[in-house]
Amino acid sequence: MGHVHVLSELVANVLNVSVGVGDTVSVGDEIVLEESMKMEIPVLSEVDGTVVEVKVEPGDVVQEGEILAVIDTR
Repeated sequence: MGHVHVLSELVANVLNVSVGVGDTVSVGDEIVLEESMKMEIPVLSEVDGTVVEVKVEPGDVVQEGEILAVIDTR
């Protein structure tokens, strides 16, 4: 399958980044915790794999469709 981009589904503030480069993730694992309109929204992995890139850090403001992290599924 290759690389999978984990995307933000809305404009939000990044509260927490739960993974780092080299971490192994499974389907359903939290990648990033976002906050929008006073609601906390976890962004979960949709694949099993290894995190190869994290593009955000706590305090960042992200836009809808922005890449949060990249996961290698090989």
